[in-house]
Amino acid sequence: MTFSYRPTGVCSTMIDLELEDGIIQSVRFTGGCNGNLQGISRLVEGMGVQDAIEKLQGIQCGWKLTSCPDQLSKALAAAMKEEK
Repeated sequence: MTFSYRPTGVCSTMIDLELEDGIIQSVRFTGGCNGNLQGISRLVEGMGVQDAIEKLQGIQCGWKLTSCPDQLSKALAAAMKEEK
């Protein structure tokens, strides 16, 4: 399944996901801190969607109430809702 998510409250403008049988195959961020987001993307590849959501949700970036990892958790949750 491919899924695109428009994050809010962060520098990145789009998160594109590829999921298969509840496993993250790839994550691509548009915008944001390129090196950090490449690292996050590689770390979650092969991880179960629910595991990634639990690890990433609630992370804040500086004074913001969210972050790119938190927005990734929201993207993953939205993708799982759409899949059902």
